[in-house]
Amino acid sequence: MSNRLEIRAILLPPTESEAVMKPERRGALLVLGVLILSAVLGGLYGPSVRATAAGTSDMQDSIKNFTRVLSIVQQDYAIPVDTDHALYDGAIPGMLRVLDPHSTFFDPRQYALLREDQRGKYYGVGMTVGPQENHTVVLAPMPGSPASKAGIRPGDIIQNVEGKATDGLTTSEVADLLKGPKGTVVHIAVLREGYTDPLAFSITRDEIPKHSVDVAFVVRPGIGYVRLSGFNEETDTELAAALKQLDVSNLEGLILDLRGNPGGLLNEAVSISDMFLDKNQLIVSHHGRASQERRYYAVRGNRGLQEPIVVLVNGGSASASEIVTGAIQDHDRGLVVGEQTFGKGLVQTVSPLSENTGLALTTARYYTPSGRLIQRDYKDVSLYDYLYNHKNPQPTEVKLTDGGRQVFGGGGITPDVTVSEPTPNPFQELLLRRDVFFPYRGGVGSFTTSFLGTKPEITRDFTVTEAVIAQFRRHLDKENIKYTDADLTDNLDWVKREIKKEVFISAFGLPAGYEVELQNDPQVLQAIESLPQARALYENVRKITAQRASAQASQPLGNFQSRP
Repeated sequence: MSNRLEIRAILLPPTESEAVMKPERRGALLVLGVLILSAVLGGLYGPSVRATAAGTSDMQDSIKNFTRVLSIVQQDYAIPVDTDHALYDGAIPGMLRVLDPHSTFFDPRQYALLREDQRGKYYGVGMTVGPQENHTVVLAPMPGSPASKAGIRPGDIIQNVEGKATDGLTTSEVADLLKGPKGTVVHIAVLREGYTDPLAFSITRDEIPKHSVDVAFVVRPGIGYVRLSGFNEETDTELAAALKQLDVSNLEGLILDLRGNPGGLLNEAVSISDMFLDKNQLIVSHHGRASQERRYYAVRGNRGLQEPIVVLVNGGSASASEIVTGAIQDHDRGLVVGEQTFGKGLVQTVSPLSENTGLALTTARYYTPSGRLIQRDYKDVSLYDYLYNHKNPQPTEVKLTDGGRQVFGGGGITPDVTVSEPTPNPFQELLLRRDVFFPYRGGVGSFTTSFLGTKPEITRDFTVTEAVIAQFRRHLDKENIKYTDADLTDNLDWVKREIKKEVFISAFGLPAGYEVELQNDPQVLQAIESLPQARALYENVRKITAQRASAQASQPLGNFQSRP
């Protein structure tokens, strides 16, 4: 049985490597690992698949040269060399970077985080943390987690863990201190606005699911909304539960939000597509130089789920998200609304290496059911521009959906209805830049933190009253944030929504804050408006498919008379 997993990998952020053995032995093993990796890449990407004596000799010469360079560096460089850093962050990534933007090497910490993402769970207290100047601050406790049940809030500054001060520690180091075996207790002290002394918490660690279904609720009467943040081993189970909770069979339509979803496991993308498509419909195919074409079909079908679907996407929707979106669009199963997707259609096969490291190597390319290539061109752009400054590419191919509509390939998925995310005006941008609303970003001061520090009673019926706005004005004055009465009047609805969202996140968790935000999201509003069009699209393609099947059934089988 193969121990390789097909996944996506946009680009994981670099993190500190962990020393788990003596540097001398570790360095030797790393050199060996690089040599093996060099041999593997030489075999996969050499000029010929079949090894030749000349090719083997060239590869051996290259390995000798690399070993000699590393030896000289270790011996003669001006200061002692961190071999881990030189190889993990230099030689190996440099070698992979010349191939494509998505072939990636994972050091031990990155590989452990990757496996956490794939499994969809880990053991700890269940909260996300981030840096604030020299501190680590709670971004948000996960709903239902031990941290949430204990009363941890967004904006809490983690002062110490098990008596160890966190000042000067990286966010990753603090996160590692919070993780541990299930059932063990970790003691945490936090600083909180409105309290003079640190607050002490004793939290029992537990299995923490990394949910890929962020939010599922009825956004309007008769209209369900589900947001997927990723594709891990539990995504299909979570989505099935969310649809059951929504009682989607009694709804008039469903919005599937894949905005900002970077992808995940291929088999989960296939399973999610299977929930919406008819049995035996093609979902995706992939093939590469050294791999035969493989086609994935819906094996169970939608099992009676006939409601119209609108899929929301943007430039952060990639890989597995694009597989699901492309399948739904190509079969006219639903309408796609939003912005052009990222355009990541390279298949990475992840292979575990020694010392708990891993290699994600591109082995094939994804194609939608109509034959569209998902991947956009990356040959003539820098890695930074490819990841962060990409512009909507000109389509390189035109295909037809099942219903005969034109769709474009070669650069992600083009939405059927384009709706851009709103751009903040200067006043909104000022408040966002100064972190006025957010209790977890540091900045010059957060209104949400100071407001909650007055210990108001927050219920689900909370609204931002004139009294709250008066407090908000005083907060802006205190923080010396310049504004006019017109600024506040013209943006009053937006300010109220931002305050309510952050208060709800602190009081009830992230999903509650998302619900507040989504009520006036222009892309969500367009998705709601587009549901009748999605219904008409689906009904039309079902008629066309039935007519084609009927025509094929009525045609004679052909002339099979024998010939002399």
